[in-house]
Amino acid sequence: MKPEALLHPTPAGLFCPVGGFHVDPVRPVERALITHGHSDHARAGHTHVLATRQTLDIMKIRYGDDFCTSEQEAAWGEVIDVGGVNVSFHPAGHVLGSAQIALEHKELRIVVSGDYKRGVDPTCAPFVPVNCDVFITEATFGLPVFHHPHPREEIGKLLTSLKQFPDRSHMVGAYALGKAQRVIRLIRDSGYDEPIYIHGALAKLCDYYESQGIALGEIRPATIDKSSPDLFKGAVVVGPPSAFQDRWARRFNEPLIAFASGWMMVRQRAKQSGVELPLVISDHCDWPELLETINEVAPSEVWVTHGREEALVRWCELKGIPARPLHLVGYEDEGD
Repeated sequence: MKPEALLHPTPAGLFCPVGGFHVDPVRPVERALITHGHSDHARAGHTHVLATRQTLDIMKIRYGDDFCTSEQEAAWGEVIDVGGVNVSFHPAGHVLGSAQIALEHKELRIVVSGDYKRGVDPTCAPFVPVNCDVFITEATFGLPVFHHPHPREEIGKLLTSLKQFPDRSHMVGAYALGKAQRVIRLIRDSGYDEPIYIHGALAKLCDYYESQGIALGEIRPATIDKSSPDLFKGAVVVGPPSAFQDRWARRFNEPLIAFASGWMMVRQRAKQSGVELPLVISDHCDWPELLETINEVAPSEVWVTHGREEALVRWCELKGIPARPLHLVGYEDEGD
């Protein structure tokens, strides 16, 4: 059986004609398998959704109880028959509940990575390599220039800045799902035990992480309308990057803008965003980790999607591994 007969790109996303389902579709479909809860992969409006329990919960938090008509939970490693295709979910290490999805039919196994990372992260289950015939990998940071530093080193920059500028409010931009909770936990694991203030957009997701046993320490709402800006002198305030572009951030005490993202390696991005303290903390693999993963998974063929596809395809070809870009559209950098 040719891999394209089991899974291939369509305008709605990756489609499995044998099982009659899509993986991370970009528009509402009858049956959707979802890798994780970021909005570019998990959209509302599908009829049937199959995902991990945590991803289903996160979709409810973000979209409401009626985000789909019916839902089905997939436990790690559980084999589920979907239209004659054996489907299983395996940890991707990206955010809480994130999964790689393995499809097996007629002795052919395809693994869709979704978004994934290989670094240690106590806020989600670690990546588990799954051997396969075809590995569909993201390539968000799929260029040799991307070598991400250790996250603890980046958090060290934030803690140093807090000592250097004790009167300034340190505003850390971090995406609401996954990155914000990871940054908070990294700060805690580095010995910071003061209250951390959060934008209201993070509250429900932080509460959910806590309910899943991920300790974030003392979290307080960053409500400045009813408070004096002086109360936030030397404080850490975490919020979505969009919030730091409006008047909300300017109300704080001499705000120092930081942003936690793999893209902070690109100085021009930091400069354009008005970021004073770039923190290179990524929830995706860098170039060496992408290569390590392909070597470890040992696929017969690699398909590359949403990212810098051509460089990784070329590397595979030089290694004698057939590879091709999928050129899927509709996937952004929400969880970078």
